[in-house]
Amino acid sequence: MELNTVWFFIIAFLFTGFFILEGFDFGVGMLLPFLGKTDLKRRIIINTIGPHWDGNEVWLITAGGSIFAAFPEWYATLFSGFYLPLFLILIALILRGVSFDFRNKSENPNWRTFWDWMIFTGSILPALLMGVAFSNFVRGVPLNESLHYIGGFWNLLNGYAILGGVTVLLMFLMHGAAFLTIKISGELEEEARKVVNKVWLPLLVALGGFVIASYSATDIMDKPLNLILAIVLMAVTVAIGWMTRIRKMSWVFILTTVAILLFSAFIFSGLFPRLLVSSTNPAWSLTIDNAAADVYSLRIMTIVAGIFMPLVLLYEGWTFWVFRKRISEKVSQEKLVY
Repeated sequence: MELNTVWFFIIAFLFTGFFILEGFDFGVGMLLPFLGKTDLKRRIIINTIGPHWDGNEVWLITAGGSIFAAFPEWYATLFSGFYLPLFLILIALILRGVSFDFRNKSENPNWRTFWDWMIFTGSILPALLMGVAFSNFVRGVPLNESLHYIGGFWNLLNGYAILGGVTVLLMFLMHGAAFLTIKISGELEEEARKVVNKVWLPLLVALGGFVIASYSATDIMDKPLNLILAIVLMAVTVAIGWMTRIRKMSWVFILTTVAILLFSAFIFSGLFPRLLVSSTNPAWSLTIDNAAADVYSLRIMTIVAGIFMPLVLLYEGWTFWVFRKRISEKVSQEKLVY
C-alpha cells in the first residue's frame, strides 16, 4: 500500500475517532440547558464529560495537522474555500472550552446560565457545520484547473449538505443522550432515555433521506461497499429504537457508536481516492495523488505516527477506565469538579 493511501486511512481514522468521542461531548452540550433544570443537575451533566472533552478535541487537532502535513494541497484549498465555516467552528470550540471553567467563576445564576448556553452553542454549531462540510466533500464544490476553490459561502449551503449537517447533528444528539444514560443514575438517566426515544425517529428519517439523496447528488452510491454500509447503517439505527424501547441503554450507546463509525466509513469510502470532489470538472478533483506531500515527508510521518498513536490510544483508554463510574444525583456539590 502506498504511503498516500496509508495517510488517507489514518486521517479517516482520526476523524472517525473524533466523531465518536467528541460526538457524545457535543450531544451532552446540546442537552445541557434542557435537561439541567437546576444548577446541580447542570453540574452533574457537565461532569460526565469534564474529564474527556479536551482530550477528545485533540483528535480534531491531530487530524487537521495530518491533513496539513500529508496533503498540503487539500489543506490549502479547505482553509481558503471553507474559511468562514471553519472559522465559525473554531470560535464555537473556543467558546465551548472556556465556558466549562468560566461558569464556576461566579455563583450568579445569570452568569452561569450565559455560559451554559455558550456550551450549547459551542456544541451545536460544530456538529452542524462539520456535517455540512463533509457532505460537500462528496457532493463536490467548484474547483478550477489549478485545484483552487472558486465558489462562495452560499455554494456550501446546498440542500444535500444541509441535510447532511442535520443528520450529523441528530446523530451526535442521540449519542450524547445515550452516553448520559450510562453515566448518570436517577431522574436524569430516565430523562436522557426519553431524549433518545424522541430523537430516534427524526434521525431515522434524516438518515434515510441522506442515503437516498446520495444516489442523485453524488456518485458515492456507485460503490457496492457503500450500498452495504448504507443498509447496515439503517439496520443499526432501527436497532437503536428497539433497544431503547426495551431499556438496554448500554447497547444503545454501543449502537450509536457503531452508527457514527458506519456513517464516517460511508463518507470516506465514497471519497476514496479523492479528497475533495470538483463539481466543475471531475478531473479537477483533489486526490490522494495530486494533493500529497513528498514521499520522504510521508515516510517520516508514518514512523512518528506508528510510535505515538498507540500511546495516545492507551492513554485515552486509561482515562475512560479511571472515570468509568456513574455519577449519582445525590452527589454533593463539593465532589463535582465543574
